[in-house]
Amino acid sequence: QVQLVESGGGLVQPGGSLRLSCATSGFTLSHYAIAWFRQAPGKEREGVSCTSSGGGGPNYAHSAKGRFTIFRENDKNRVYLQVSSLKPEDTAIYYCAAEPVNFKCSLKVDDYDYWGQGTQVAVSS
Repeated sequence: QVQLVESGGGLVQPGGSLRLSCATSGFTLSHYAIAWFRQAPGKEREGVSCTSSGGGGPNYAHSAKGRFTIFRENDKNRVYLQVSSLKPEDTAIYYCAAEPVNFKCSLKVDDYDYWGQGTQVAVSS
């Protein structure tokens, strides 16, 4: 079955960086769009970035542009989110999600059927 396992979160000071990892299994990663979402306490889950399985390039939320980079290693069944220049408002649980589509990826929660359990990112001095 489809499984997604996030790792790499932690406590980091403002301005710091982390590399989040999404380990996938149970499906052919190259056939799936993968997205990273986050959810802060008391807020709705929001899309951060996604990578398409087809020819479409990555997509970033406005809050992530210039600071976050998504990339995938299909042969290792992993997708990463490099997060840099972190701010306290980036504090959230970060989730990866998968969907078998081959067109430009989406940052909408409802467009994804498969989810990981999340990894906590806390940005504080």
